[in-house]
Amino acid sequence: MALIIKSHLLVLLFLPALINFPFTQAAWFEVTNSCPYTVWAAAIPAGGGRQLNPGERWGFGIASGTGSARIWGRTNCNFDWSGRGHCDTGDCGGQLSCQLAGQPPATLAEFSLNSWGGMDFYMISSITGFNVPMEFSPTSNCPRLRCYGDKCPDAYLYPQDSKTRSCKSGTNYRVVFCPY
Repeated sequence: MALIIKSHLLVLLFLPALINFPFTQAAWFEVTNSCPYTVWAAAIPAGGGRQLNPGERWGFGIASGTGSARIWGRTNCNFDWSGRGHCDTGDCGGQLSCQLAGQPPATLAEFSLNSWGGMDFYMISSITGFNVPMEFSPTSNCPRLRCYGDKCPDAYLYPQDSKTRSCKSGTNYRVVFCPY
């Protein structure tokens, strides 16, 4: 009997916390390498990096409310068994699994999830330079963005540029390297 009372008491103590707990949905990102060469994909703050041979994919979730996040491709990389090495473009402190932003040049997919007004904000940026053709697209009915070369009409090119797009929060996204 005492055990039943204690368990009911615990439920009553934690129920208000559960009711007020903000249940947020992560966005799923799928990164695909459609290039005829290997690209080492990177993502922060998700803290990641992965070698993608031609045709390979990498999927991961990013928590709702994440801001100032980015995904990019790195080229001509060489890593040892411990994940230390170097990339000619987009290098992030010599690590396979990035914790730092990539060094220029790097074509960037940048985003903030469930930001102002319950919206996701996303863009392609080549402000630090171009290294890999990219498409960044929501899986819902929101605009997809493309950057095929140094003249990228959909890319954020300079600090006052206004190429940011928005989509209802809860959307999933695709990043494709070499989307030809």
